[in-house]
Amino acid sequence: MSNTEQLKARRADAVANGVATRGIYAARAENAELWDVDGKRFIDFAVGIAVNNTGHRHPKIMAAVAQQAEAFTHTCFHVAPYEGYVKLAERLNAATPGDFAKKTMLVTTGAEAVENAVKMARAFTGRSGVIAFTGAFHGRTLMGMALCGKVTPYKKAFGAMPPEVVHVPFPNAFHGVTVEQSLSVLDNMFKSSIDPERVAAMIIEPVQGEGGFNIAPPEFLRALRKICDEHGIVLIADEVQAGMARTGKMFAFEHSGVAADLVTMAKGLAGGFPLSAVTGRAEVVDAAPVGGIGGTYAGNPLAVAASHAVLDVIDEENLCTRATEIGDRITARLTDIAARQGMEAIGDVRGLGAMVAFELVTDRDTNAPDTALTQAIVAEAEARGLIILPCGTRANAVRLLPPLTVPMDQLDEALDILEASIEAAINAKGA
Repeated sequence: MSNTEQLKARRADAVANGVATRGIYAARAENAELWDVDGKRFIDFAVGIAVNNTGHRHPKIMAAVAQQAEAFTHTCFHVAPYEGYVKLAERLNAATPGDFAKKTMLVTTGAEAVENAVKMARAFTGRSGVIAFTGAFHGRTLMGMALCGKVTPYKKAFGAMPPEVVHVPFPNAFHGVTVEQSLSVLDNMFKSSIDPERVAAMIIEPVQGEGGFNIAPPEFLRALRKICDEHGIVLIADEVQAGMARTGKMFAFEHSGVAADLVTMAKGLAGGFPLSAVTGRAEVVDAAPVGGIGGTYAGNPLAVAASHAVLDVIDEENLCTRATEIGDRITARLTDIAARQGMEAIGDVRGLGAMVAFELVTDRDTNAPDTALTQAIVAEAEARGLIILPCGTRANAVRLLPPLTVPMDQLDEALDILEASIEAAINAKGA
């Protein structure tokens, strides 16, 4: 029995079944490469789900964490605050979109950031309603689940969700949902379902992550900004997956030319260390009472040190520009594959920067989902040494999230593996 097989058996006996896992057990990783416990090499196009944008174990990040570990690893910011937290708040205040006074709080996970952003919005407005969007993913906590626009697996079997959370269709040109239709539903909702004067916040991912890498049209985000201003609603940008240079901008909302009131971020913020943040209008962030937000591990010193290094690397290595170059290369290759005869299963190729996905369909007339083919491509790629992940509300999209530091020869190698995997899975289906 291989080391991987042994660990699979142990995992089945010891780990909660609801914790989904793939079949690769990591032993070590470096930049865009990962080796499993049996010594097999993989090119990693998942990077911990957009966490290691700066690659696995970036030397600058590892050095910053080691240096901090020599000083202290934990004091709890509520008990003995430290400069690293304060300085990171200053940097995030400056980095996020919006020409207004900002403040920041640090926590640990993306779900925590979302929860606290909603709490701030409710405290600031004195309202309780929240508007989210179909296909959204905002975490697995109770409020996070309520905000998610997908039932299985995020809400299924978990009972009643918090009240006054409503969903509006996310624009999706591939599936025939226009910006005008989404805005019309929102307008009708204000007339029939929820008084806008009851709405504290509207939360949206500028590029949906789990929902399928669906890109919010810039004109849609501008329209939401206008609606929120008209009704005194706090606009929250969930940048947990799309932020930190992934889309060619530091934050994906920047592509719209308008700013949200609050920005939630996590994943790529600390290069593999658990850290998240809420940054936004000072008066909104400050609306929470003293002691009402925070946490024991919030803004852990090691993660904060890593985050400072991440911000330095993004700037020094021009990772926003590199994200665009990587994304253009991937999109061009996928578009070429999709245009070939026999590749009609690829219904759509979409992306923003190095956040690229392709959607698999049974035919291009109906765009009916081909979930089985999606899983076959993911499995085929894994067998050939490439880590990729499925996504989408219909589980029929493949997302590609290479580190922004991936060497171009490894990027090309990965695209060769991907192309071969797509061909093999389609041929096997037709056999």
